Amino acid sequence: MTKLEPPKATPSGLLGRRAPVVAVIRLTGVIGAMGGMRRGLSLATVGPRLERAFKTRRLAAVALAVNSPGGAPVQSALIAGRIRDLAAEKEIPVTAFIEDVGASGGYWLACAGDEIFAQASSIVGSIGVVSGGFGFAEMIRKLGIERRLHTAGDKKAMLDPFGPEKPADVKHLKALQKEIHEDFITMVRARRGDKLAGKDKVLFSGAFWTGTTALDLGLIDGLGEIRSIMRERYGDKVKFKVFDERRSWWQRRFSLGAGSAPEAPGAWPADLADGLLAAAEERLWWSRYGI
Repeated sequence: MTKLEPPKATPSGLLGRRAPVVAVIRLTGVIGAMGGMRRGLSLATVGPRLERAFKTRRLAAVALAVNSPGGAPVQSALIAGRIRDLAAEKEIPVTAFIEDVGASGGYWLACAGDEIFAQASSIVGSIGVVSGGFGFAEMIRKLGIERRLHTAGDKKAMLDPFGPEKPADVKHLKALQKEIHEDFITMVRARRGDKLAGKDKVLFSGAFWTGTTALDLGLIDGLGEIRSIMRERYGDKVKFKVFDERRSWWQRRFSLGAGSAPEAPGAWPADLADGLLAAAEERLWWSRYGI
């Protein structure tokens, strides 16, 4: 992702007599695949919205409304990369606005903006990598359960939660995390450049801050919200066109993800268990930041 110059306000006269338009793309939720009834942010779910937004008539700018605790690094990079490609192709400035949380992968998405704004109490940062799970080896031993696992390849069952943790497996995981962390750091440096004011040991520790402190550290460019900032730049007559996830009536009514179909009347959805697990996992992502 190449670093662009800060966006310049487009005089409304260049867009004709009709009011300029700001396309607002909402990026809300955990990034990556979720189970059952829930959809995470991914290039597959967000990509069509991005394409439509950048084709908006009389488009003056794109605003990213980011509210995400993070998730999959690959999907974070893919979404941010698509935003930057479209911005360069259409020559449209992009400004990111962090709402409650723009942390970890959520901050990665915000970095797709030429500028980043947040609220004073927004949670910003968490430039790091985390992997979590549970170990059940002692539990199944006490219950008298025999674990049967057969593999071809001595590393195929690495980090199996039903077996004892092995130092070599943890070392391998740490090496992967370090590589991903370096990719994250490289992207932040490329996008924020000389704006970064904190020491690397602080900025890239995985810590997170309020919007006020993030401004001091150079992680964001200012405090403010979409309508006030965009009206200041493009005039009081600027129009806002929101691009959110398109869902059918059944999906809105029952919170079903794409690809799910309504069951027979009175029946439980077939993916209910997956959905409950996904909801619990999503809750854990948000709770890391006190949300």
